[in-house]
Amino acid sequence: MKKLFPGIVSASLFVGAAFAQPSPKPIYYAISFPNAVHHEAEIVMTVPQADGPLRLHMSRSSAGRYATHEFGKNIYNVKAYNVDGTPLTIKQTEGDVYEIAEHGDVVKVSYTLFANWTDGTYAAIDPSHAHLNMPAVFMWLVGADQRPLKFQFDDLDKYGWKVATQLKHEGANIYSAPNMQYMMDSPTELSAFKETSWDVTNVDGKKQKINLTIHSSDDQSTIDNFGKMVQKVVQEEKAVYGEFPTYDYGEYTFLDDVYPTNSGDGMEHRNSTCIVDESEKVAGNEIDLLSTFSHEYFHSWNVKRIRPKSLEPFNFDHANMSNELWFAEGFTQYYGELLLVRAGFHTPEEYTRILGGLVNSVLNTPGAAKYPATEMSRKAVYTDAGVAIDPTNYTNNFTTYYYYGGAIALALDLRLRSEFNLTLDDYMRAVWLARGKVMKPYTVPDLQNDLSKLTKNPKFAEEFFSKYIYGIEKNNYEQLLAKAGFVLRKAQPGKAWIGLSQSAGRNRSGQSRGVGEGLTISSATLMISPLYKAGIDAGDVIKKADGNIITDAASFTAVLANKKPGDKITVDYTNRTGAHTTTVIVEESPYLEVVTAEKAGSQPTAEQSTFRSNWLSSKVK
Repeated sequence: MKKLFPGIVSASLFVGAAFAQPSPKPIYYAISFPNAVHHEAEIVMTVPQADGPLRLHMSRSSAGRYATHEFGKNIYNVKAYNVDGTPLTIKQTEGDVYEIAEHGDVVKVSYTLFANWTDGTYAAIDPSHAHLNMPAVFMWLVGADQRPLKFQFDDLDKYGWKVATQLKHEGANIYSAPNMQYMMDSPTELSAFKETSWDVTNVDGKKQKINLTIHSSDDQSTIDNFGKMVQKVVQEEKAVYGEFPTYDYGEYTFLDDVYPTNSGDGMEHRNSTCIVDESEKVAGNEIDLLSTFSHEYFHSWNVKRIRPKSLEPFNFDHANMSNELWFAEGFTQYYGELLLVRAGFHTPEEYTRILGGLVNSVLNTPGAAKYPATEMSRKAVYTDAGVAIDPTNYTNNFTTYYYYGGAIALALDLRLRSEFNLTLDDYMRAVWLARGKVMKPYTVPDLQNDLSKLTKNPKFAEEFFSKYIYGIEKNNYEQLLAKAGFVLRKAQPGKAWIGLSQSAGRNRSGQSRGVGEGLTISSATLMISPLYKAGIDAGDVIKKADGNIITDAASFTAVLANKKPGDKITVDYTNRTGAHTTTVIVEESPYLEVVTAEKAGSQPTAEQSTFRSNWLSSKVK
């Protein structure tokens, strides 16, 4: 022990006393389901060591979701008590904020939760399950971000439920989280789910456990067989990065809910993912389901550990705005589909449909033509399952960062392979080692720097980011895809196109218009379309086309059947300013498709075949 100087003894004793203070006791939540048939839960939050005025909050955003949501609307009957049951005055100061000015050392807060939306953002309760996304369920204490938390899930035996979660199991029906951020990132499924598990061995020799839990009507053999398919995807993803992440408590859990009335979704979390599917069951839909599994599991590296600085820490008061979602989500989108080919679940021929979608997203959408990937990333605060009752113009000013970023990833992968004898796998591995493995959040310039180091070509990295990330220039996809023996061509050459995309005319109340009432344009017309150029937009009602009565989209399409690009169609329509006549000049569809050289009528060269194989073949050794 170092000897203390007399002049600082008293100060040192004070510091020692401060360090000797006991750790804060956990905040405790108990959740029960006496009225599950009507989608309600009863929640009691116990706050020990309650000090000063308490401010309690329901979240307005959710881990993995980038838009703002109002979870506070679904709680009611909010009450507060001292530990002896004495009622306390609790004041609602905002829609999702409650304050308790005076109280004892231990405070209990109770409330009713209504939950009837099964997806990755909200919560759902019925006698079959409690599907819990934590920000949509649990109130939290402002200023207590680092306090440990415990959860008691009641009524499990009553409904025959088990618990699937990344929370730490403390025993019986008690689970814990080290702090609020971890709790919010821990979706929980209470149901009679079926489960299959397997061990994976990391490069350091340590084993970890992967759990697949599925709440569906399938039998156990179906779940076991699907688990084997998921295992193949898991191994392909590990091959990209060279190693698995280190999962907290040594486990990673897929939480899957499959039912026709669900709202399809996938939501990544640090040690788990919440996947919701609208199918009747897993059996017969395995390949479709795998797409979401592949995407979400890739996130356990990219976004949950390779973490944008703009998402740190995650703000549950309001959505974080990020410039990096083209990478966090877009590159994940690219790999989510690519790895299904490498794992043998899609053929290169089947993969051409995915490639065509990526290319069209950047070459044939007004948003990508006008705005860079960074700006489209920032739009997530409005577009990522954001709720709006007023019409938007996203048709013409937004291209999803999922596909925008996916197309950038495609181009970068092909360019690294053809120009540097490198791959996008090499780049992802470099970013993982520099950022994700050491949990060092990144910015867009960091990603450029990592590309510069990998290629040993700062000029290439600077040009790529300047043109395609910060700028709106586009890569030459025709040339790049040709290197792998794929052909990029017009999808409908010579066919008439006017940009009509809706399936039926509806009035403002959502009811179908009667026969002869016309075709209502229900949303903004696409800026690149002949309809837009002719001055037709949302709210207009098309009555006739070339003298033919129009009743719905099919009757308008019938008029186009004998037209060709350059032809003119006289269109009679009405809107609030009266009756009008305009001329729509038919064009050729700008949309592209990707096909194999074989389908296009030629054979790929040996070089093209090798390139394709190196790109799309399995990397599992």
